[in-house]
Amino acid sequence: MHPLFSPLELRSVTFPNRIGVSPMCQYSSVDGFATDWHLVHLGSRAVGGAGLVILEASAVVAEGRITPADLGIWKDEHIHKLECIAAFLHSQGARAGIQLAHAGRKASMSAPWHGERLVPPAEGGWTPVAPSALPFSDKYALPQELDQAGIDAVIAAFREAANRALRAGFDVVEIHAAHGYLLHEFLSPLSNHRTDQYGGSFENRARLLVQAADAVREAWPQELPLFVRISASDWVEGGWTIDDSVELARMLKDRGVDLIDCSSGGNVPTAKIPVAPGYQVPFAARIKREAGIATAAVGMITEPVQANGILESGDADLVLLAREMLRDPYFAVHAAAAMTETTSWPEQYLRAAPHGAPARMGIDGRVEGIGK
Repeated sequence: MHPLFSPLELRSVTFPNRIGVSPMCQYSSVDGFATDWHLVHLGSRAVGGAGLVILEASAVVAEGRITPADLGIWKDEHIHKLECIAAFLHSQGARAGIQLAHAGRKASMSAPWHGERLVPPAEGGWTPVAPSALPFSDKYALPQELDQAGIDAVIAAFREAANRALRAGFDVVEIHAAHGYLLHEFLSPLSNHRTDQYGGSFENRARLLVQAADAVREAWPQELPLFVRISASDWVEGGWTIDDSVELARMLKDRGVDLIDCSSGGNVPTAKIPVAPGYQVPFAARIKREAGIATAAVGMITEPVQANGILESGDADLVLLAREMLRDPYFAVHAAAAMTETTSWPEQYLRAAPHGAPARMGIDGRVEGIGK
């Protein structure tokens, strides 16, 4: 068996393969509610054989949304539709994850297809918050610096969101601490100019993420895995570095985090990022090797052989695909065919499957599918 199609065990959860759908914002919600778009979009990737499907950045508070159209998990009313999505992912044998997020100073913007435009309060926007009153760029709002009460509220919101994710039936939660959003803003000296216990030293800048991880781990059962997505480098001199990321990963491992999802960039608009196939894989490899924690590789992973090679070389434990999953929701079954692996198909699609392909089993061991 190729490593790409070998199971991965983290705590009590077994992922049937090592192909995951990376969180990708759909900007298709109203008041944070998931819609049929989310069910079909995410469900298609589970039908296509992904072993893990992670829902997009889901705001832990309303003002933590990137745009007014972001998914949310800040109130109990959000749970029902999320529960339906998780149940369908399970019915296809996939494990269901959700990313808990706060956009910080990059909040209150328009959906990307409307251009990089600030949404003012008169149009349903709000004043963003951040570690320091520094805007991301001249197109973004001047954020309000969080005081201690605001920080405490953020920590509580992550805890409550994790509890809702559990009630919705998810197998994994991922804390979003990357891409220039709130927790990353605290980590990086480029965006954190505080002089209190949340600023200055590495330990102080990491404090909020560590406290959020502690809060989530308290709410999240010990038998279920916890991921953290980080930007392993700001790609800017004087910013957050891979050395910082290794040390952070060690700290998070000690707090009960099971996997570091290794992305990069997003905190300053002037970063020069050397984008190329697999350009972030070295981050996952070094963190795995030096921090002794499982990692996920992400970023321009587009080919089955490429994805398998990352795992085969020991550079990561999981590969997460984003844009390639938008192009091909059935990446996993197509990869299996290309690599002469036998993988399961929904029983409704067996007539089109390679000869001898087994029917897919749901998470509870029963053959399930659309309409079951």
